[in-house]
Amino acid sequence: MLGFTYTIQTKLMFCFGIAFLITFFLIPTIVEIARAKGLTAEPNGRSSHSMSIPTLGGLAIFTGVAISSLIFFSFATFPKFQFTVAGLFIVFFAGFKDDIIGITPFKKLLAQLAACFIIIVFGNIRLTSLHEFLGLVEIPINIGVLITVFTIVGITNCYNLMDGIDGLTASLGILASATFGAWFYLIGEYNWAMLAVSLMGALLAFFIFNVFGKKNKIFMGDTGSLVLGYIIAVMAIEFNEFNITLTGPYAIHAAPAVSIGIIMIPFFDTLRVFFTRILRNKHPFTPDKSHLHHYLLDLGLSHLIATIVIILMSILIIITAFLLQSMTTAWLLIILLGMAAMLSYMPITIVEVRRRKKEVTR
Repeated sequence: MLGFTYTIQTKLMFCFGIAFLITFFLIPTIVEIARAKGLTAEPNGRSSHSMSIPTLGGLAIFTGVAISSLIFFSFATFPKFQFTVAGLFIVFFAGFKDDIIGITPFKKLLAQLAACFIIIVFGNIRLTSLHEFLGLVEIPINIGVLITVFTIVGITNCYNLMDGIDGLTASLGILASATFGAWFYLIGEYNWAMLAVSLMGALLAFFIFNVFGKKNKIFMGDTGSLVLGYIIAVMAIEFNEFNITLTGPYAIHAAPAVSIGIIMIPFFDTLRVFFTRILRNKHPFTPDKSHLHHYLLDLGLSHLIATIVIILMSILIIITAFLLQSMTTAWLLIILLGMAAMLSYMPITIVEVRRRKKEVTR
């Protein structure tokens, strides 16, 4: 940059700022094009909006993250990044096609598996240890590959399925990337920290239009939620891998449980919804209004207040995860799952009781 020497803190600010500005100034143009071409989400029985809204916010998020990252990252010093980006492009185009003309779930899964293939085989980004979970430390390569694929596909789709009300998925993404990014910064892994703050900047700009936008209100669509979930999944894997040999004050003992804790609300809500649908003899991907945010809306909360409630739940779980990280992975995971269940079922139980009372009084 014209011979200018700048610190890592300056780089982080630039990554955040550039991603934010690109996303912020790109969204109005995308909204205009989307409306002109009819690329909008129409209200239906499951939607919580009453007007047609453009669904290509993910295009702005992806562009902001990609350009910000490519400006400051060096493939020579950060070789894993080029394969992360290659996989990201595949996930992006799958989501982009789905937002424009639609794509079958199977083809969407194939795209995610292709992205997994690139980062695992060429980028060597995979889980190699379970950190003594169930008595296992090092794991065979084939088992590690399977767990890595399950992790990436699972986390990616958790965020995809949570995208149901204004601000929620973006807020969860900001919280997760801020947590991972802060930890990467503290241990000196600045490249991953820059990726995290780039994602934060893009998501914050999108959040402003998604929650407070009137003329230029926009949804992130599958493009945004898949891109977000994919990046969070890769950072979660690296979080676990760095903690295999890391020592010092920032080393995390129960890394798998802590990483799950960082994404616990999307993770637990997806599991709960899937099991609930299966118990009702429905396909686990059958659309309905059984996610946590639907129940919070049924309590009369606005989109913004419901989002704040879920974020506060997530923050409480994340703080607990880090405070108890010296425990074994199994016990910490049980505690975090218990917290997620308790916090989630409080509003769900209230709504279900109200529904039963209404049915009785009819």
